[in-house]
Amino acid sequence: MGNEVGRPPTGGAEPERAGGAAKPPRVASGEWVPATGRVIDNPISGEHIVIRASGTETGGRLLAFDLFLPRGGHVPARHIHPGQEERFTVVAGLMRFRLGRRTILAHPGETVLIPAGRAHWFGNAGAKVAHARVEVRPALRMEEFFEANEAMGVAGHFGTTALPRLTDLARVLLEFQREVAVPNAPAFVVRALLTPLAWLGRRRTRDAEAGSSR
Repeated sequence: MGNEVGRPPTGGAEPERAGGAAKPPRVASGEWVPATGRVIDNPISGEHIVIRASGTETGGRLLAFDLFLPRGGHVPARHIHPGQEERFTVVAGLMRFRLGRRTILAHPGETVLIPAGRAHWFGNAGAKVAHARVEVRPALRMEEFFEANEAMGVAGHFGTTALPRLTDLARVLLEFQREVAVPNAPAFVVRALLTPLAWLGRRRTRDAEAGSSR
């Protein structure tokens, strides 16, 4: 299956999530974005995610969400989804995708398909907020991965940077190996490198909890 850049398919209904109304998020443009689903923020990448159809609601077949990226917002690094396909349909703004050595500039109305196992990166390529509708198949635990990133982003930072602590990053990458992996690196090597860091992170958490209970 190759990469796809084209117009979104017609005739399909947009997945919507039922439930109580959530307060609409404010994005970098200062405008309010309609939100009717679970809102997840990633302070590291600037990703603003509104869940439209969860894996639970679709029997694990699909996770659908709206993605908002402020000016300069992007995922921190290239990555792969070993067993999941991602489909981005740009609604507003411009998005830049890097798939292997290929760079794609996607405009409103265009769709970019990222096959499972393909290394990729994406970010906002314009001056305004970029908005895309994203579908992930199958859902696996991707929504939980987003929630873990949100928690990691506010838990602490690596030195004086805005990046998460290495121990927290190691723990998340180990827990969600089915959802996200490091490109061009054997899984056993990644596990061997990350396991000691994740252990240190868990130990720090246990020590902090023990200290607060005294």
